[in-house]
Amino acid sequence: MVEVTEVGRFERAVTVTLPPEAIETGRRKAAARLSQDAKVKGFRPGKAPVKVVESMIGAEQFRREAIEEALPPVVTAALDEAGLQPAVTPRVIDIADADGEVAVKVQVTLWPTLDEVPEYAGKSVAVEIPEVGPEDVDEQIERMRHQFATLEDVGREGFDGDFVLIDVATTLAGSEYAPGSAKDLLYEIGSGSFLEGMDESLRGAGAGSIVSFQSRLPEGLGPEAGEEVGVRILVKQVKAKRLPVVSDEWVAEVSGLEGVEAMRSDLMEQMTDIRRRSAWRQVEERVLADLIDAMSLDVPEALVDAEMESVLHRFAHRLEGQGVGLDQYLQLTGQDESAFVADLRSQAVLNLKTRVLLESVADQEGITVTAEELEHAVNTLARAAKVPADEYLEALTRGDGVVALAGDILRRKAVDRILDLVVPVDAGGAAVELPARHGSDGPKDAEEGTEPDGSALVEDEDGPEPVEVQE
Repeated sequence: MVEVTEVGRFERAVTVTLPPEAIETGRRKAAARLSQDAKVKGFRPGKAPVKVVESMIGAEQFRREAIEEALPPVVTAALDEAGLQPAVTPRVIDIADADGEVAVKVQVTLWPTLDEVPEYAGKSVAVEIPEVGPEDVDEQIERMRHQFATLEDVGREGFDGDFVLIDVATTLAGSEYAPGSAKDLLYEIGSGSFLEGMDESLRGAGAGSIVSFQSRLPEGLGPEAGEEVGVRILVKQVKAKRLPVVSDEWVAEVSGLEGVEAMRSDLMEQMTDIRRRSAWRQVEERVLADLIDAMSLDVPEALVDAEMESVLHRFAHRLEGQGVGLDQYLQLTGQDESAFVADLRSQAVLNLKTRVLLESVADQEGITVTAEELEHAVNTLARAAKVPADEYLEALTRGDGVVALAGDILRRKAVDRILDLVVPVDAGGAAVELPARHGSDGPKDAEEGTEPDGSALVEDEDGPEPVEVQE
């Protein structure tokens, strides 16, 4: 018999009675498991009789073990019978074992839904697009001058911005340490890109100079990272950066354009286009924030806990890839553990609310994910991972990867639909016409795809922005 009680908007208490046959099955499973772990004299592992195992660990403890084994299939069947789909693993909140009958109460958390989706069609979303001025073009041209600069030997000492050709020898505990040493290293003074104390020692040094100092091996430079080393540097050459003169000839050489004014005009146009395209990101962030603020939704605690664990797992995995532990990260960033947990909780709640919002929009708009879209995403992700598509798909299907990927695509399509229907406006409330977005005109082309988080994975060959221009 299954009894369901509503204990929250998205939480149910389900009480189910374990039938005798389920408990008997649980006894056999418990005996097999316990005798596998513990050596029972005269029996092979896992083969000791139920009565022997029961007498070995005690009747009361053995009954608890048997109930634990019997629970999962009984609870699953009860939830199916009640038509409940838990969003996270149900939690046992009470076990009543009396007069030979076992009644178990579990708390089930359902995936939350919205009674009403906040209005987004026709919603005005303020967007700021800074105008490109002559000073912005000047900065871009200056970056190009540095990009095309040449190096020339000079007979003076080196200072910040100069390059030096050096031999570096480091010693650790009296012996030369190869990972921290280098021959004919071209180093920019002031870049702070190698050993701590290097810039200070090289400033004012000329060709033939020898400088020595104490330093510490940086992270990523072998297992001795952080150890103190002695450093000796021989400066072999000092080179100054020579910037090209901005002239019609130089412009023609590096850009193919006819003269400085043509390049300035072209840069102005490109940078304006970049800023207008980037404005879509502003619109997306602002409209999602507004819609989430307008939602009336208390996310169940069990879901928040599960999402926090997931966020923490992904974050710790990224830190691990950088060779940094979580404790070390907190120490390096000066964060308090309680503040870190509070941030984690805020992020988890935001993630869940965003997902509920977008799935509600998808449901309201009748958005679905086609087999072609899913195949396209798998192919794109496989190319990015440099593995055959069938191998990538096989890996996804081992877990719930395909379902997760389909969910990511669905939510991205929901975002695109919202952006299709909102109205970007300027500070005065006047409508602003923005360039067409990728993904807003139907399925993406063969060079684009979707990451698990729903963002574009591979841009067009030239990218959405001219590669020469930075903003």
